[in-house]
Amino acid sequence: MKNNFVPQSFNVPESLETEKYQLEILTPAVAKLDYDAVMSSKIRLRSVFSKSTEWPRENMSLEDNIKDLQRHEEEFKLHKAFAYTVLTPTKEKCLGCVYIEPCHVSEFDCEVYFWVRDEYIYFDNDLYNCINVWLVKCWPFKKIAFPGREITWQKWKSYM
Repeated sequence: MKNNFVPQSFNVPESLETEKYQLEILTPAVAKLDYDAVMSSKIRLRSVFSKSTEWPRENMSLEDNIKDLQRHEEEFKLHKAFAYTVLTPTKEKCLGCVYIEPCHVSEFDCEVYFWVRDEYIYFDNDLYNCINVWLVKCWPFKKIAFPGREITWQKWKSYM
């Protein structure tokens, strides 16, 4: 895995706002909202993250979630990976998350995973399109992989 897969001089976006939702850095400040979203959609999330099907665990606690969010925040600060929470415009509810990570496959600059909670699944394609445009316009990536979406998991595993 590449370290600092974006230049240190790159000004990493801290947020993205649309009429339907907003992305903010995933930190422990949103732990309760994030935990509620994760646990409400845990069965489907295990298929979204087929590289790690044990997440989220049945007995995952809020404290476990806070530790995960601390790790995501630290990775963000170190430019190792970038995790965002997807919130309603009023910030009252977490709709999902977006993860931008270094890619293990040399053909791609990054790999992107995202999810929306079950009750907001209708936002999935909209969020996908929004993220894609945002990454092309505002990030230094030319070749972006969306494993499990644009590339089937079987094909993705063949790269690795």
